[in-house]
Amino acid sequence: MNGPRVAVIIEDDQDIRELIEVVLNQSGFEVHAVDRGAAGVKAVREYSPTIITLDLGLPDIDGFEVARQIRLFSDSYIIMLTARAEELDTLMGLESGADDYLTKPFRPRELRARVSAMLRRPRQGGETSSAVDSRPAKTLPDSANGADALAPGDTDVAAPDRAGDKTDAADRDSGNLLHHGLLLNGSTRSAEVDGAELELTRTEFDLLHALMESGKMVRTKADLVRRLRDDDYDTGGYISDADERTIEVHMGNLRRKLGDDPKAPRWVKTIRGVGYRLAP
Repeated sequence: MNGPRVAVIIEDDQDIRELIEVVLNQSGFEVHAVDRGAAGVKAVREYSPTIITLDLGLPDIDGFEVARQIRLFSDSYIIMLTARAEELDTLMGLESGADDYLTKPFRPRELRARVSAMLRRPRQGGETSSAVDSRPAKTLPDSANGADALAPGDTDVAAPDRAGDKTDAADRDSGNLLHHGLLLNGSTRSAEVDGAELELTRTEFDLLHALMESGKMVRTKADLVRRLRDDDYDTGGYISDADERTIEVHMGNLRRKLGDDPKAPRWVKTIRGVGYRLAP
């Protein structure tokens, strides 16, 4: 019953466009390729793809603006492709809504690996931290309402099992986490602060979920890269400085949307030289 996964390629270089099309076809995608930014936005509206590859240097609209327009209506994964290697371009690409960034020339297997990593990422937020004593954010049953809100600083006590037939693990599987007025619902992949809904990208949601399920345990940048890739810790996969900078950018975007002050954080605390954890 399920049709093939769909991908949209937005690329004005014919050779690269055809190469990407071959890679994605071999990965089982139905591919729609265009060579202009405006046509790309239209194609995303029409086909609702899972994956979008987006060239930065398009002839009509630059890739940053295309990504921003797509993010107004689509939560598809965006991999930005560009010949520019400057860090500023990388940061701007991620800030405009891209989930990942590849610099041309790239190896087909690298693109294939990035796409595969995105598709492995959890959709329902049900992943459980392996650290038993990390004291995660308070977990709530699906029926949680305003009466269950925590007092300021109350993050370490698990929610009582009002129904009597759910374990804490089952509640965590339901995907509801609460910390200082920030409610994360894994089932709907939604987030609210003091009742106001946040518009998060998939990457931002996954990073926030990783921190909230880990509680006071520090998550290193490398750890968070692996989380986004859904890599096992013993595979020895290479993590570059650019990968870790990507995490920094996504965290910066997440903080901005939360309205969090890095100097006096309510939710995300930076552990200098290491990574991030949930603020106490």
